[in-house]
Amino acid sequence: MTMAERKIYNKWRLRILISIILGYGTYYLCRLNFSIIMPAYIEEFSYSKTQLGWVITITSIVYGVGKFVNGYFSDKSNARYFMPAGLILSAIITFILGFTNSLVFLGIFLIFNYWFQSMGWPPAARMLTHWFAPQELGTKWALGAASHQIGGALTLIFCGYLVANFGWRYAFFIPGIIAFIVGVILFSALRDSPKELGLPPVEAYKGDEDFKEDTSENHLGSMEIFLKVFANRNIWYICFANMCVYFIRSGIVVWAPLFLIEFKDFSLVDSGWQVAAYEFAGLPGGFMAGWISDKLFGGKRGFVGIMFMSLLALALYTFWKLPAEHIYLSASSLACIGFFLSGPQILVGLASADFASKKAVGTANGWVGTVGQLGASLSGIGVGLLTQYYGWDAAFMAFIGAAILGAVFFSLTLKNRA
Repeated sequence: MTMAERKIYNKWRLRILISIILGYGTYYLCRLNFSIIMPAYIEEFSYSKTQLGWVITITSIVYGVGKFVNGYFSDKSNARYFMPAGLILSAIITFILGFTNSLVFLGIFLIFNYWFQSMGWPPAARMLTHWFAPQELGTKWALGAASHQIGGALTLIFCGYLVANFGWRYAFFIPGIIAFIVGVILFSALRDSPKELGLPPVEAYKGDEDFKEDTSENHLGSMEIFLKVFANRNIWYICFANMCVYFIRSGIVVWAPLFLIEFKDFSLVDSGWQVAAYEFAGLPGGFMAGWISDKLFGGKRGFVGIMFMSLLALALYTFWKLPAEHIYLSASSLACIGFFLSGPQILVGLASADFASKKAVGTANGWVGTVGQLGASLSGIGVGLLTQYYGWDAAFMAFIGAAILGAVFFSLTLKNRA
């Protein structure tokens, strides 16, 4: 590789990573805003938690199916166009949501929104595996996936401010406008792979002497892609671990503001920044999990997954049992949940990329995400029903059980590299 090519590589690798963080973080602005809007929506229209739980469940299923379908299409498409197209379409729907006045129309437009939202991460995962080599992927994946926490935290703070000062409709209008602008920017900021710029594969850039470019893999057929995913039992173990992760994550992100208001008697603003602390804490948590799995365990993601899921169970118990008057302890324990939950969230994506070929990573990541969304959908109606009929204690017992079960599924991958 020439020095000129190396300079181009250095420039574009940084540009791609920053663009993924900006782009997918903005996706969250059009998805997570509803969790901070929901208490105001319940107050204005007197809907029950079970009714909104059903909306969350249905949209989670749509999002999950969309991640698999769009994951497959992202393997067949150019990520430069695929990722921003989803963001622009989601932005338009988000803006329209600000005009809704009924649960039916809210649900219909959220279904469309969550489908377009599912177009975000599969192409991002594809770009990460094409621009970064396997030996550095854990760290770079964690940095790219930091968009989850950055976008989530800023969304909760920003939309909490909008709801408190201008009303819930503006928490749809303003994010929609911002996301549309970012989507347009992404069209020029992204490139699908080094090949699009006339550059050699990233393994050549990293000086991998053992690398031999497999040109036949550039033409993987649909059946070959599906076999690389569905015939791999390790992908299934990761799928079920991800189901546990997303049962907890969706439960915390969607229901924590309401839990803090109802059970702990905090204000909407105090609840918003506490959940934002949860998101911000996920930044070092995800990075540490990726780095440890790369540097200390040689790419064996399962060891780190067991450790993080076990500590997550302890953090969930602490947050649940803390007295209501200790706001800073409450925020700290919620931050610990974010730290230990973000690690497994990063690891399942990494493991799916490790177990699948580079050309099937979109499909593999999409399928793992689809099964994960089953956990999110169970969390939607499940937590709604549990809290309505049995109280918040039952919900936290379910969260802790899911953390323990997730550790078990991670343990089943220990004999393999991921």
